[in-house]
Amino acid sequence: MEMTKNAISWFEIPVADFERAKTFYQTIFDFEMPEMTMEHIRMGILLHDRDGGGIGGAICFGEGYAPAGDKGPKVYLDGGSDLDTVLHRVADAGGQVILPKTPIGENMGQFAFFSDTEGNVVGLYNG
Repeated sequence: MEMTKNAISWFEIPVADFERAKTFYQTIFDFEMPEMTMEHIRMGILLHDRDGGGIGGAICFGEGYAPAGDKGPKVYLDGGSDLDTVLHRVADAGGQVILPKTPIGENMGQFAFFSDTEGNVVGLYNG
């Protein structure tokens, strides 16, 4: 296989209650989430710069999508310049901070984990 620029090209976070999850992610990232439907899957598109080459993802509701709690793959969302901005909104939006902002190492950024309203454990990262 040839070398690729990114290890990920798209991601999807399964949700059990679309409206509840949409409200949660809109609240913690402070944006209006656009929606689309593909076949039988309802999707809420997470904030990213598609035109600038950014990698995107969505919350997804429908057949074949069930939250995996802490047993599924870990997705790290871009938490911006200060992860605490997003983390301080998590509890009020109905989630829980699992691991607060944690330095990775010198010049390697920081990460954190939270659980969303659906029980998914999601990471935040800034580098």
